[in-house]
Amino acid sequence: MTKADIVNEISKKTGIEKVTVQKTVEAFMETVKESLVKDDNVYLRGFGSFIVKKRAQKTARNISKNTTIIIPEHYIPAFKPAKSFVNKVKTHVK
Repeated sequence: MTKADIVNEISKKTGIEKVTVQKTVEAFMETVKESLVKDDNVYLRGFGSFIVKKRAQKTARNISKNTTIIIPEHYIPAFKPAKSFVNKVKTHVK
């Protein structure tokens, strides 16, 4: 499902114009991004959490040059689904 599909579905279900729904979806995504950049997690009860995870420093190998490189510690955005969401997907997806 794409962002356009989500906008279409929300528009059908609510009767709100697609342009308004698209602006709302874009604003939601921008708000989540800005929060994660500020290291503020976003919690949506019953859906899940957008969180910032810390990746530790590690050593990796460049196979083509046969050398090792050090990847410094860094942070990545992640999504952790709510238990009710996970259970619903487990029982309904075939």
